[in-house]
Amino acid sequence: MSSAIQQNPFAQSPDLHEVEFILPRAEADYVMVAFEDLALAINCFEVEEDSGIWRVTLLVDGPQTDAIAHQIQAMQSVYGRAFDAPSVRKLEPRDWVSEVQKTFKPMRCGRFYVYGSHVENLPPLGSIPILMNAGAAFGTGEHETTSGCLQAIDWLGKRRDFLRPLDMGCGSGILAIGAAKLWRAPTLAVDIDAVSVDVARANMRLNRVESLVQCEVGAGYGAPSVQGKYDLIIANILARPLVAMSRDVKRHLAQNGVVILSGLLVRQEPLVLWAHRMQGLRLVKRIRQGHWSALVLGS
Repeated sequence: MSSAIQQNPFAQSPDLHEVEFILPRAEADYVMVAFEDLALAINCFEVEEDSGIWRVTLLVDGPQTDAIAHQIQAMQSVYGRAFDAPSVRKLEPRDWVSEVQKTFKPMRCGRFYVYGSHVENLPPLGSIPILMNAGAAFGTGEHETTSGCLQAIDWLGKRRDFLRPLDMGCGSGILAIGAAKLWRAPTLAVDIDAVSVDVARANMRLNRVESLVQCEVGAGYGAPSVQGKYDLIIANILARPLVAMSRDVKRHLAQNGVVILSGLLVRQEPLVLWAHRMQGLRLVKRIRQGHWSALVLGS
């Protein structure tokens, strides 16, 4: 890992590229899911009102030619249809912190108030503030899957306490921060990406919960830090990995435990629910925002 990342986990690469797809709305959803891990940021909007044609733009670190080709091939295999190659262009150096400040507005997710370091006003009285550095390119809570998880955490917080939460695939750590602030409980945050874990640790310090949240690098439930059982497991990943991990969820979930699952499209709910029902879990609540879904399951 470079010293620059160690000194500033929010630093952006100078070799940023924009990848642009033009395609129907349904295929735009496929692209956003397939490239979520590769892209630093994703934007999607309709080219012209009621045209049915959408533009998906990805911000990536470097041209990523091989990785993009691999993902397109994987999409074609999974969905059984051809996808046109996107356009790729190198971006000129810009003040990305200022760019994020322009678009990252404070937002409410239940009692949680997510805001950037550029916001000068104090959080609303009675809210649970989550401060996300304005230089981060991901994990600010703006995506429907993240806000859905925060709403689910808030909903659960009105019903019971949790003593040992686990945030699997933590990314920026925003969900672990929410759990730690709500329940003041020791929380484990795990991600396979070392840079994400560095960012998560920095965000814990920003939110003064570093004494409560342990951030570790690891490959899913096989991570050495994942030990024993947890009364709350949060996994905002993708539908297919969620299905693959369903047995591990059951193995690490305490009696009467709760699971929050997201990173899936509404149409992928049956697949994810089936895999977890096979493990004896039942649907307690679903939160849908646009095409995206967050599921709350109980043991």
